[in-house]
Amino acid sequence: MKKPILIVAVLLAFSLFSNTLFAQAAPAPAAPAAATGNVIATMTSSDDYTALSVALRAAGLAETLEGAGPYTIFAPTNIAIGKLPSDQLDALMKDPAKLATALKFHVVSGQYTKADLIKALGATKDRKTTMKTLDGETLTLAVVNGKLQLSDAHGNTAFVNHFDLTATNGVIHGLDAVLVGK
Repeated sequence: MKKPILIVAVLLAFSLFSNTLFAQAAPAPAAPAAATGNVIATMTSSDDYTALSVALRAAGLAETLEGAGPYTIFAPTNIAIGKLPSDQLDALMKDPAKLATALKFHVVSGQYTKADLIKALGATKDRKTTMKTLDGETLTLAVVNGKLQLSDAHGNTAFVNHFDLTATNGVIHGLDAVLVGK
């Protein structure tokens, strides 16, 4: 089988659900829904993050992220994961340790909402700040062309295109790309 089950799941999700991307400037909903599940359950029930929730389970990270937290997940959307070359995705899915390392680039301990991120960026002269990922890697956040950009230590970048999907143990922000590390 050339394609991993994840690709099939992503394609199925795309055919069953229409994904709507929200620009950063889009108005926030009048009354956000109260969080009812942890970050894994919230991603699993969202049309935008089903592929990531499958990958987190395959990497053995679900149990950690179902814990008390809090966590901030910079989560590649299904569309972002679908942009990965199939050979790269195949290699990650066949190696749970490598997949876990790549996915940990997207997780920060602590809960940082959009307002928290804006405050942290505004407190610096160059409108940049850094955070440590679960593996202790440095994640740099910066405002680029009016959007929030994340960069990992290996030069990979992604823009946040969804903010503040709340969970009982953290918050999820959607990304337009995957930070794959080395």
